[in-house]
Amino acid sequence: MNILIKNAFAVLPEGNVRNCSVCIKDGIIVSIGRVPEDFASDKVIDAADKLLVPGFVNAHTHVYMTVLRNRADDLDFTAWLFDNIIPMENKLTDNDAYWSMQLGFMEMLESGITSFLDMHMFPDVAVKATLDAGMRGVLSRGLQGGKDSMEAGRKRFEQAKADISKYKGISTIGFMLAPHAPYTCDEYYLKEAAELAGELGVGIHTHLSESMDEQNTIKQRYDMTPAEFYDRCGILRENTVCAHCVYLSESDMALLAERGTSVAHNAASNMKLGNGFADLPAMLKHGINVSLGTDSAASNNNLSILREIQLAGLIHKGTHCSATTVSAPEVFDMATLNGAKALGIADAVGEIKVGKCADLSLFDLNSPGFFPIGDPKAALCYSSAGLKADTVLVNGQILLEKGEFKTIDAERVRYEINAMTGRL
Repeated sequence: MNILIKNAFAVLPEGNVRNCSVCIKDGIIVSIGRVPEDFASDKVIDAADKLLVPGFVNAHTHVYMTVLRNRADDLDFTAWLFDNIIPMENKLTDNDAYWSMQLGFMEMLESGITSFLDMHMFPDVAVKATLDAGMRGVLSRGLQGGKDSMEAGRKRFEQAKADISKYKGISTIGFMLAPHAPYTCDEYYLKEAAELAGELGVGIHTHLSESMDEQNTIKQRYDMTPAEFYDRCGILRENTVCAHCVYLSESDMALLAERGTSVAHNAASNMKLGNGFADLPAMLKHGINVSLGTDSAASNNNLSILREIQLAGLIHKGTHCSATTVSAPEVFDMATLNGAKALGIADAVGEIKVGKCADLSLFDLNSPGFFPIGDPKAALCYSSAGLKADTVLVNGQILLEKGEFKTIDAERVRYEINAMTGRL
């Protein structure tokens, strides 16, 4: 299918361009600017008064947990996770997880997200939900285990391997392995996970230095920081994404930078659970590739990347008492190209460029809180309250058009979510 987007105010790698046309053929951007004479469009999207940006990347989330929104609030991290969330998520069925993911995709699409890195508990279901919605997902089965629970831990390995083998070759689906955290996986299991990831040729997605409890636990067990422990286990590498990283020391940051490991910054979740503020400016100074994540709706309690963009652009100015410490263009990159790099898909998405996939989001320039636009990256960072995407494409497929979901039955999603909430 050939799609022409015309009259857009486009955010391109080389700068912002008004009245821009983008030609899409079979899901790939084939022309930007002038429309080739031989380009015959099957569909035209008139983007007059619309801002065109690369689809945003959510570099850390748990989409299946969306149904747990607003059910465990104002709790410290350990009580939130072990006393509340884990008992509830253990009640989730495959059907629950599927519809919960559809609800999560609805919210993500409305904030312009097209790609996501997910840590889940539901093999097959996560793939089906992602394909049905048309999203671009890098999926990672959550892994927990140790010498005392190797049978269960190895079963999770087998589930992850089965998904990778079964679904490899689908252009919009990728995979990583997801050892959950240094406090839920022992050294033996982590080393096995690192070895298996290498054998399978996939990345690693994990939590690191999320809470002070984690810092203290790993210090007590191994007499080192969680980052040092992960490095000893072979977890830190170029295709690893570490979510949170709130309590990294300067030497930890230097270690992650040396290994080429990416960080997913989750400002809202970290604040809500009382875990503090990751030192984003310091990570940037160390040259770490920092992306943005929403975490889950159980801890955030939203899946809006626009909210994360705003928080990343604001809170570090306050904590560092400097208006220039993190700029709007830097945060925009975190939500787009940096996220694509973290997920290992930067050759396909992350910027509006000829040859890349048509993963694109359009926003209404006339939204009251967004108008007048001024600089679009600054507007997205500081003026996006209440803003929703108008139209979103993934791989050239229209998933959201003029605010209407095209691949998700919103009414059915609400019905299914209402049916399960009482049981949970």
